[in-house]
Amino acid sequence: MNDPRAVPAMTEADIQVIQRILPHRYPFLLIDRVRDMVPFESAVGVKNVTFNEPHFQGHFPGTPIMPGVTIIEAMAQAAAVLSCVSMDLVGREFLIYFMTIDRARFRRKVVPGDVLELHLKVLRPGGKVWRFEGRGMVGRDLAAEAEFAAMLDLPRGA
Repeated sequence: MNDPRAVPAMTEADIQVIQRILPHRYPFLLIDRVRDMVPFESAVGVKNVTFNEPHFQGHFPGTPIMPGVTIIEAMAQAAAVLSCVSMDLVGREFLIYFMTIDRARFRRKVVPGDVLELHLKVLRPGGKVWRFEGRGMVGRDLAAEAEFAAMLDLPRGA
């Protein structure tokens, strides 16, 4: 018999896995990878920031800066991947919604060419409501930080 504990946990999600989890698509899919996943504990999302993204046309012309709200959304998308992997929901139908965003702070501009790493720590795991602490890092520089909560909306019987 197969022991489910013998199956190694997924520690990385590439874009194909992310698209099996999240309903978001261009231009609103804001993460490229999620790595270093420890189910119910932590993960690191990766966002390769490029000038081709639509928000740079207006935020700000001549001085492109990634909007803070999109940094927080990218954190949330990486957190949704971690939640889904933790609860073994890959390939299953569900949605996840923001409930709260607290203590959001923006410390450094994020610009085209940056690799934004979204360091997530689970503060409250499992069930329908999850709470996270997120830090957006560019290299060793803290770009943004926030605490946020999200609710999983699973179909009945799931």
